[in-house]
Amino acid sequence: MDEIRGVPTWQEELASLVDAGLRYDGAPIDLTAATESTAKRSSGYLDGSGSEARETLKDQVTGFMKSWGEMLLHLAKGCKDIVEQTVVTEDSYVVRKLAKPAAKVSKKLSFMNEYLPEDRDPVHAWPVIFFVFLLALAALSFSPEQDRPVAVIRKLRVHPTNAARVQLPDGRYLAYQELGVPAERARYSLLTPHSFLSSRLAGIPGVKKSLLVEYGVRLVSYDLPGFGESDPHRGRNLSSSASDLINLAAAVGIDEKFWLLGYSTGSMHTWAAMKYFPEKIAGAAMVAPVINPYEPSMAKEEMVKTWEQWLTKRKFMYFLARRFPALLPFFYRRSFLSGKLDHLDQWMSLSLGEKDKLLLEDPTFQEFYQRNVEESVRQGITKPFVEESVLQVSRWGFTLSEFRTQKKCTTNGVLSWLMSMYSEAECELVGFRKPIHIWQGMEDRVAPPAMSDYIGRMIPEATVHKIPNEGHFSFFHFCDECHRQIFYALFGEPKGQLEKVRETKETLVETEAAHMDTSAATTTTKE
Repeated sequence: MDEIRGVPTWQEELASLVDAGLRYDGAPIDLTAATESTAKRSSGYLDGSGSEARETLKDQVTGFMKSWGEMLLHLAKGCKDIVEQTVVTEDSYVVRKLAKPAAKVSKKLSFMNEYLPEDRDPVHAWPVIFFVFLLALAALSFSPEQDRPVAVIRKLRVHPTNAARVQLPDGRYLAYQELGVPAERARYSLLTPHSFLSSRLAGIPGVKKSLLVEYGVRLVSYDLPGFGESDPHRGRNLSSSASDLINLAAAVGIDEKFWLLGYSTGSMHTWAAMKYFPEKIAGAAMVAPVINPYEPSMAKEEMVKTWEQWLTKRKFMYFLARRFPALLPFFYRRSFLSGKLDHLDQWMSLSLGEKDKLLLEDPTFQEFYQRNVEESVRQGITKPFVEESVLQVSRWGFTLSEFRTQKKCTTNGVLSWLMSMYSEAECELVGFRKPIHIWQGMEDRVAPPAMSDYIGRMIPEATVHKIPNEGHFSFFHFCDECHRQIFYALFGEPKGQLEKVRETKETLVETEAAHMDTSAATTTTKE
C-alpha cells in the first residue's frame, strides 16, 4: 500500500526520538558507530565539525535557579488567585469581620486626606506614603560615616539619691540644688529650670562660687517633674510648671522678688513663670532660648532661617512630637534611655559649629555631661521627655507679644472712649515691665539666631545680646567671662553679699517668743 505523502511513517517517528538524529531506512543499525559518536559528543566534540564548549557548573546552577524562579512565580500567581477568590471577596469571612473596624479607622484618619493632592486616590496614595515612611526610618538609622572610628561604649550609672527635696501643695516632691551664698546673706536669688536631657546639676555649668559670692547670688536649680529625683506630674503643662517654680521659691524661703535664668528649652518654663506670676519676678535672663518652631506669628523669613539650620532627623523628631508623640518613646529608648552613653550631637541630632565641637571634646565638659545625663534619666521613663518635646511644639497658652509694654485703656462705652482720647486717667501700661536680657550665639545651630530675632520683634523692650563666633554650648558652659557678663547685665556692679544677717521667719518667731518670756518674767517679778 502506497504511503501518504507529507505524513511521516512510524519508522521516521521512531528515528526522530533517537538523540543521534539518525533516520531508520530499513538497514541494520551499526551500534558501534553510534556509541563512538555519543562518546565524542560527551567528550566535547561533534562529528567532523570542530569543538563545542562543555556545559559548566555555573550554567547548570543558572538553569536550575531559572527553573525554580519560574516555579515560584507560578506558585505566587496561584496563591494570589486563591486569596482574591476566597479571602478578599465581599462574602469572605475575613472581609466580613474586618470591614466595619477598617471603616471606623479610615473615618478617623480621613482628616489626613486633606494633605494629599486632589488628583490622588487615598487608597493608592497612603500605602505608598507608608512604604516611603519605612524607607525613611531605615535611612535615618543608617550612618553614612562608615569609616568613623568606633568609640568605646560607656554605660550610664545610677547614683545614690542625695538631693534636697521640698513637698509641693499637691503632695509631690521637687528636688533642688543650692549654690552660692546662704539664704540669709543673699542679695539676689536666681532660679533656673534646666533644658531637655538635663537636670538640677546643670544650673549654670561651671560657674565659680567666687563669682556668686562676689555678686551675693543664691543660685537655686531644680529637677523638672519626672527628671532626676523629682516626682512625675500626671497632667503637666506650662501653667503647672510655673506653679511648681513659685511653690519651690516659697518653700526654700525666697520671700522677695527673684530673678530667672532659662537656657535653651528651659526658657519656655521661664516664659511661663513670667506670664502667670509676674509680680514675683524681678527680671529674666535667657541664653539661646528655644521657642515653638511652629509659632504662627513668626515671619516666613524667620521660619525658613530656623528650619534650614536643622538636620533632617531633627526635623523629623519635631514632626513626630507635633503629630505622632506616641512614637517618640521608640526613639528615646534606643538613644539616651538605652543605658549607654553616646555623643550629645548624635542623641539630639544636632549639627554643631566649630566652637561647640571643641567644647564637647573637652574632658571637663564630658565629665559634666555624663553626670548630668545620668541624673536626668535616673527614673528611666519616657513620659517626662515626651512631655517636654510636646510642650515645645504646642501652643503655650500665651504669646510673646503679651510681654510687650503697651497701653491698655478701660472703655465702658462711646463716651469713655472719647474721654480716653483726651485723658490718660483711664489708661495704664501693661506687659512684663521688668528687665529681659537674651544672649544669642550667632553660630548657634540648635537655637538659630532667627528665634532671637523673632523674640526681639515681639518684645522690643528686651535686650538681645548677639555674640559673634559663639554656638549653643560654648557661651554658657564653663565660660567664666560669659558668666560675668550675664551677672553684670542683670545686677550691675558687684556689691557682695549682705553683711547683716537677714531675719528669717523662724528667727522672728524665736525673737517674739523670747520677748514674751521676758515680759512674763518681768510681770512675775513685779508681783
